[in-house]
Parts: sequence; structure tokens; C-alpha cells
Amino acid sequence: MEKDIFFTPEGLEKIENEIEYLKTIRRKEVAERIKVALGYGDLSENSEYDEAKNEQAQVEERIVKLESMVRNAKVIDEKDLNTEVVNVGSTVLVKDMSTGEEEEFTIVGSAEADPLDGKISNESPVGSKLIGLKVGNVTEIEIPDGFIKYEVCAINL
Repeated sequence: MEKDIFFTPEGLEKIENEIEYLKTIRRKEVAERIKVALGYGDLSENSEYDEAKNEQAQVEERIVKLESMVRNAKVIDEKDLNTEVVNVGSTVLVKDMSTGEEEEFTIVGSAEADPLDGKISNESPVGSKLIGLKVGNVTEIEIPDGFIKYEVCAINL
């Protein structure tokens, strides 16, 4: 049994749009590349054909993966969230206890994670440790460089 994959409504829409793009545009583009490559003759020495077939396989593999994610999607409903406890969908302001610096993270499902944009996975070391905490709670998290101690300062939707 596959596990639930958490999405914000926007994240699910993004995945569905990518599926639509792959099925309607990319498939046709790759099919055209294959058709053109077939016109070059001998397939045993036709690198364009091989590249196009490999690209076709990658596109189909991506479609299957995304469709599986959608089938197992659990959309986060903001009505079910509150600002009392950190959960998937929460935006959390934390303070690094050793430096005093504050950081803001939005906890999202693994498929939507984008650490450079402040979106961290609920399955990541930081995300998983923040889930369930309340304002004022402190947690110590193992990171590649050792440990970091965060205090939860605010929870927003």
C-alpha cells in the first residue's frame, strides 16, 4: 500500500498541470522527434532516434510517477489547520537558540518541498521534528553539521 502524499491545493494543481502538459504537448514533441529521426534511415547508427526514444521513456515514466502521486494525494485543507500546533500546511517562525536568528518554514508534503523557497518536507529532519510542536516549544534536531536547537516562535496558516 502506498503512503499518502500531502499537497497544498496549489501544489496539487501544479502537479496536475504538469501531467496535462506532458500528455498534450511533450508527448507530441517527442513523437515528432522520433518521426524525424526515423527519416534519417538506418536505426542501428541513428543517435537522434535513440535520444528521442530515451526522452519518450522519460516522459512516460514522469507521467506514471505524477499520476501515482495524484492518486495518493491528500490535500491539506486550511479549514482543518489551526495556529495552535505545527502541522503540514503550517508556516512556522523558529528561532535558532545558539545564534538568535529567526527562520520561517512552511511545512509541505515531500513532493512540494523547495528548501530554497522555505518550503520543507514533513518528512525532512527539521519538518518532522517541528510537526506537533506549539509556540514556545524547543526541539533539538540532528542535521549534517551536528545539532540545531529551535524554539517555535509563531505558527501561521
